[in-house]
Amino acid sequence: MPPVPPKNSGPVREAHRFDEARLDDWMAGHVDGYTGALQVCQFKGGQSNPTYWLADREHQYVLRKKPPGKLLPSAHAVDREYRVMRALGDTDVPTAIMYALCEDDSVIGTPFFVMEYVEGRIFWNVQLPDLAADERPAIYEELTRVLAAIHNVDLAAVGLSDFGRPDAYVARQVKRWTKQYLASQTTDVEQMKTLIDWMPANIPDDEATTLVHGDYRLDNLIFHPTEPRALAVIDWELSTLGHPLSDLAYTCMLYEVTLPKLGGLAGVDFQATGIPTEDAFVARYCELVGRDAVPDLNYYKAFSLFRLAAIAQGVYKRSLDGNASSPEASMFGAAVPHFADIACSLAGIG
Repeated sequence: MPPVPPKNSGPVREAHRFDEARLDDWMAGHVDGYTGALQVCQFKGGQSNPTYWLADREHQYVLRKKPPGKLLPSAHAVDREYRVMRALGDTDVPTAIMYALCEDDSVIGTPFFVMEYVEGRIFWNVQLPDLAADERPAIYEELTRVLAAIHNVDLAAVGLSDFGRPDAYVARQVKRWTKQYLASQTTDVEQMKTLIDWMPANIPDDEATTLVHGDYRLDNLIFHPTEPRALAVIDWELSTLGHPLSDLAYTCMLYEVTLPKLGGLAGVDFQATGIPTEDAFVARYCELVGRDAVPDLNYYKAFSLFRLAAIAQGVYKRSLDGNASSPEASMFGAAVPHFADIACSLAGIG
């Protein structure tokens, strides 16, 4: 009996259709064990890179591709996603099996890669409402363990020493996301202007460099169906070599905000829920990576919120242009000033 599409997938949206017969031919020549009779559905998420569920007569796969249309420079780097996940296959970082990368636009219109479909649980809400209080600590312990594993990767051993520049990461990120924001700007947001002026002048003097995921959060981990164990980290599009505190701060910013669908941890009763406080989460991370302290965490959290605002602006702009990967993308415009306002508060400005 052929595989059945997962519940969080559906028909391919009109803007993201492609020649499925061409993909079927390509799969037959590039994916070991492919048995034909291709099925294609599109996952409901994937705001940035359209993501599809595929199946042949026996196996399930995931395909991620660049979106169609005019794209911002350096964005939607599916080739980098493929490279980093393939490199991490034998490390302590849980990753899906990578099958093949295609950079030939003539196959389905834009570059793409095919990887293993990992069945498991994704926790979309950081408050873990579907779990009991005594189950939640183990999920957060695993979230912390995997983050530390990413930052502890031996870059030379896995062939990722050249995956990014080893210096001035934060300065380059501030410049990059300022540029990305301005390239997709649709209206003036005063708080974003304030942050654009403040961030370059206040970069912490700390040059630590590790592999960074770039979008590390609970819903980018696929957990075992019954155990508090991560089977795969997904959505590596923004990964590079950089400052590990940028990943930590990005995870911790949910202690400050509430996001659509993901929820947030502001105002949570940590003792009653079993979810660790921010101080406890950070302390456990420091223990796992051998750090004594986390200076300037608020700067990194403010930058994380600025970057999130810039990403939201890009999604919103693509919705206006008709290229966004999700029908809910038009809601993202209102998030920009909200995130920027919290970032200004963390920075003590504006």
